Amino acid sequence: MNERIVLDVSHLTLHGKSSASVTWWGTFAFMLLEGTGFALLIAVYLYLESLASEWPLGAPPPDLGPGSVLTAVLIASLVPNYLIARWAEQENLHKVRIGIVIMTVLGIVPVVLRFYEFPALHISWDSNAYGSILWALLGLHLTHLVTDLGDTVVLAILMFTRHGANKRRLGDIQDNALYWNFVVATWLPIYVCIYWVPRL
Repeated sequence: MNERIVLDVSHLTLHGKSSASVTWWGTFAFMLLEGTGFALLIAVYLYLESLASEWPLGAPPPDLGPGSVLTAVLIASLVPNYLIARWAEQENLHKVRIGIVIMTVLGIVPVVLRFYEFPALHISWDSNAYGSILWALLGLHLTHLVTDLGDTVVLAILMFTRHGANKRRLGDIQDNALYWNFVVATWLPIYVCIYWVPRL
């Protein structure tokens, strides 16, 4: 049996970055699915609000403090998140290491603040439909915060080992930065629903 080489691709890199990576497309598809889940919960919240004679039901509006501080931290985190994605693209391992430590801290802070948010709602998850939808929104977003934090911690550890210089791991840093942008973007409409819709 004769083999004929059609095209020599030995010069191509083993792992792509950004949209040239299969992992990037997997992350993007996951964000679409999860974004749909958030959209459905927000739709349920607005539907319940439209049916209610008063809103919020059986409770005062949530305190603005913890949710607003969390929102400020998430928005501020977009700057180092952008930088770390750029440094990973440039394969600047020293700066990526600094950035991943900063992003680890900026991932821990919102998780801690979220546990101050739940009591600030002034309602239990099982009190009524209003309480249930609030806790569902915060709980689902907390799941995403914890998921991304776990990924960030693992990548931070890898960046300080021999695996840090691996181009594939630098691509993983970019994917993680993309997902963090998603986590921040999904929080903003949830923040408006929970904290500002009851005050309108």
